[in-house]
Amino acid sequence: MTPGELDRSAWRELKALTKENAEWVAGHLVMASRVVDDDPERAHKHALAASRRAGRIPVVRETVGITAYLVGDFALALRELRTYRRLSGSNDQVPMMVDCERGLGRPEKALELAGEVNRTQLAPPIAVELAIARSGARLDLGQLELALSELEIPQLNPDVAYSFSPALFDSYATILSLMGKEAEAERWGDLANRAAEALESAQDDGDEDIVVVEMPLEDEGA
Repeated sequence: MTPGELDRSAWRELKALTKENAEWVAGHLVMASRVVDDDPERAHKHALAASRRAGRIPVVRETVGITAYLVGDFALALRELRTYRRLSGSNDQVPMMVDCERGLGRPEKALELAGEVNRTQLAPPIAVELAIARSGARLDLGQLELALSELEIPQLNPDVAYSFSPALFDSYATILSLMGKEAEAERWGDLANRAAEALESAQDDGDEDIVVVEMPLEDEGA
């Protein structure tokens, strides 16, 4: 591990620290990113270590918040991500904050928080994450119709697969199934699978932008 593996934008934030301290903090951030998928508990410990020396650095608070979320400490995650949002001015982690409110059993607060954001100003992947989080909060409240409508956003396009499409299509299929609309649910579930396969194939070919997914014929499977 070398601190030089840290993302350039994160390095820029660490310039407020002394060189020695910046390198120490960067090392923990790099380790957190390396192990987070396989060992979120360990990643969280690295994030906490970084925060002890760089508590006013946005990327550090963000990392603590994300790892806290992954280990199920929603109260800490929410607190850290709020601080990150205040320090950075970014709304990119609002979907995770909404999920934290849900995890704390407060779906109404989750929707209130989600309503603070102008969704048209979010990057498409973040807008999709927020829509899924809002839909989940509606489900928590037993509002199936509203949960479905939260997902009916411009990105719910069955003709094109983006990185966020499988999760969006799958969420839509799940709610349709809960509503007893099994035929529609099966169609969107199939689209989610096909989008995931198309994206995986595109990544293998070195194309990570978009993949066109053909619509099934209306009488297909009839």
